[in-house]
Amino acid sequence: MGTTATAQPSAPASAAGDPEIGRSIRAAGILTNYHDLGEGFPALFIHGSGPGVSAWANWRLVLAPLSQRMRVIAPDMAGFGFTERRADIRYDMDTWVAQALGLMDALGIEQADVVGNSFGGALALALAIRHPQRVRRLVLMGSVGVPFPITAGLDAVWGYTPSFENMRRIMDYFAWDRSLVNDELAELRYRASVRPGFQESFASMFPAPRQRWVDALASREQDIRALPHEALIIHGRDDRVIPLQTSETLLRWIERSQLHVFGRCGHWTQIEHSARFVRLVGDFLCEEGEG
Repeated sequence: MGTTATAQPSAPASAAGDPEIGRSIRAAGILTNYHDLGEGFPALFIHGSGPGVSAWANWRLVLAPLSQRMRVIAPDMAGFGFTERRADIRYDMDTWVAQALGLMDALGIEQADVVGNSFGGALALALAIRHPQRVRRLVLMGSVGVPFPITAGLDAVWGYTPSFENMRRIMDYFAWDRSLVNDELAELRYRASVRPGFQESFASMFPAPRQRWVDALASREQDIRALPHEALIIHGRDDRVIPLQTSETLLRWIERSQLHVFGRCGHWTQIEHSARFVRLVGDFLCEEGEG
């Protein structure tokens, strides 16, 4: 990555009635918007990289049910959602890993499970590789983080320019179930993508040619193979954004891993199969035994 942000306004401290805005805390110097629910062993949920995304938009259907079994923490990563956008922030893996670690430090969390969606999966891998003692278990969902030829879907998502029509078009890539992709949802996500500062930071992260950003998010094979962690890998069989082969690669490379593939499912596992996702992830993170 390595692009530097242009100056953008900080996230508002609060906004009445907006569920996307949770609590604020400074993590590695970045004022971070995050959600914190439940009690028990903490799990850090890291969102994907779609336009207008936030932690709440990504995880809204699963945070409350999973918080019945564990503490769930879902931050807006730098450049996304309602976390502040500063002129001096570089959007790269070093920044995002430092922010995730800084959030854990600020909350007094020594070790956590890490659940990463797409871009968030690449970040989860990098965090576990660089700071293995801070991660107990991994859940990698439709994950980036290994080499693959960029798909037309991902190229379209990262190349988004704001309009309702463009948002409607790229959302068609996300879900297998077309009923989930309606004009109302596209309008909501379009409006999110044009909030002050959102598109400016997003456009600066993944300029064309975009294969280089797939490569920049990838960890080295030998580092992934050396991971000692238990890992649950989840993918939609019909994913048109991140190919199933990425998760098959992770299954081969991570010694203590298991792969669950949902049929009739695109890139939105946690939305298209939310109840099953909650049971699968909850059981994996809460099971007894060596972790």
